[in-house]
Amino acid sequence: MGKDDAETIALKKELDDLINKCKEDQKKCQDTTIEDVCSSVADAPKIKLSTKKMLKGHINKVNSVHFSGDSRHCVTGSLDGKLIIWDTWTGNKVQVIPLRSAWVMSVAFAPSGNFVACGGMDNMCTVYDVNNRDATGSAKITRELLGYEGFLSSCRFLDDGHLITGSGDMKICIWDLEANKKTTDFAGHAGDIASLSLGPDGNTYITGSVDRTCKLWDLREEVAHQTFFGHEADVNSVCYHPSGNAFVTASEDKTARLWDLRADQQIASFKPPNSNPGFTSCGLSFSGRFIFCGTDDNNIHIWDTLKVQHNGVLQGHENRVTSLSVSGNGMAMVSCSWDQNCRVWV
Repeated sequence: MGKDDAETIALKKELDDLINKCKEDQKKCQDTTIEDVCSSVADAPKIKLSTKKMLKGHINKVNSVHFSGDSRHCVTGSLDGKLIIWDTWTGNKVQVIPLRSAWVMSVAFAPSGNFVACGGMDNMCTVYDVNNRDATGSAKITRELLGYEGFLSSCRFLDDGHLITGSGDMKICIWDLEANKKTTDFAGHAGDIASLSLGPDGNTYITGSVDRTCKLWDLREEVAHQTFFGHEADVNSVCYHPSGNAFVTASEDKTARLWDLRADQQIASFKPPNSNPGFTSCGLSFSGRFIFCGTDDNNIHIWDTLKVQHNGVLQGHENRVTSLSVSGNGMAMVSCSWDQNCRVWV
């Protein structure tokens, strides 16, 4: 074993010791559990969602989906090299946008519904104006955001003029779309950033990474306010709780978890009772009472976040569920899968 290898092992052990000490200190401050606190709360009724619309149109794996702010339209991105904007009420396609690169990993719909963005293995983020068409009749490209040294894993609009991204080069970037320049660009994690979720206060956001941590950030700063340890593999998805006081995660370690920002630690862990799938995506109901998790066993599992009880399974997809998005009004959820289809659950 070389000197460098020995130093690396020593540093890793030191880091693991520090993380374990933090966990022990957190445990000492934990005077109760969410199950005990909510023991008097009535059990929630079983969720009975069904597929109201099947969105068929892609001819390859669908990797990402996101609702518009109107809670009616959504955008999906697929390895067939297309973005499709859907009317989830009718199940009809509104627009089909051909991409320059088929390797799309993330899509985003602006809250206003005026713009969509996407990116992936092309190491860039492309923004389209859905209200303006080019010569071919497709939504016009308004910005191609370059400068990434890794794949684009996540993107979200702050508003029509600003966009935040996380990428495989471990960086968090905020773009001023009108000026076509970065206003923020820094390394946020020690591994690929896999997911980000904007806070309801409009000032904060959560990131999840393959470095197995989640972090709380303020849009106006470049230093993490809190770092959360506990997952034992990649954190594939994060979702802010509607209250702004918590968030949920979905991980490759085959658990989903609920974290409390005020307690600075995990307060619940979720695993299916009769299977052991990896978790690819997560979302929360309008009230935050239920967590929805897409998995690689083709299903969407549901838990009651207060009682920490498995509430049901949404079946129908025939391959890995890659992404899900809950509408802003809480009336529907849309999921997409490697089975090439998307489903609107109501």
